[in-house]
Amino acid sequence: MWDYPRPPALADFDSLIEVKAGDKLLARTRRSKRVLETASPPTVYIPPDEIDFECLQRVDGASICEWKGAATYWGLAGAGARQPIGWSYPAPRPAFLPIRDWLCFYPGRVECYIDGERVRPQEGGFYGGWVTDNIVGPWKGPPGTGHW
Repeated sequence: MWDYPRPPALADFDSLIEVKAGDKLLARTRRSKRVLETASPPTVYIPPDEIDFECLQRVDGASICEWKGAATYWGLAGAGARQPIGWSYPAPRPAFLPIRDWLCFYPGRVECYIDGERVRPQEGGFYGGWVTDNIVGPWKGPPGTGHW
């Protein structure tokens, strides 16, 4: 991932992606896109037509990515749902228009899988990188990497 570019690149990804919350399948696709950015594990974005939005609702929270734009946040549907489990960009900057309204999920808050391998979360509560056995670090997130 130290070969990943800055600004980040957007790449088609045809591995099987599955996202689960308990016994609920939130998303399943072979048509995802990865955002590849220097010093970060990839983030995986899933097209909206491959997501069960009956299980999700918008939740409070906002952030701005210098590359992608303003994010909105999603949580599990139901009373008291407040913790974001994923985010999307409803009006991304031009280079990221292909992921408009696509969702990326936090692998530390829901179960995320790539070709059957359980994804591990990128350290640090803010980041949403998808860590698998083939991702080689170090990456930003652990203590002492905030200046990267």
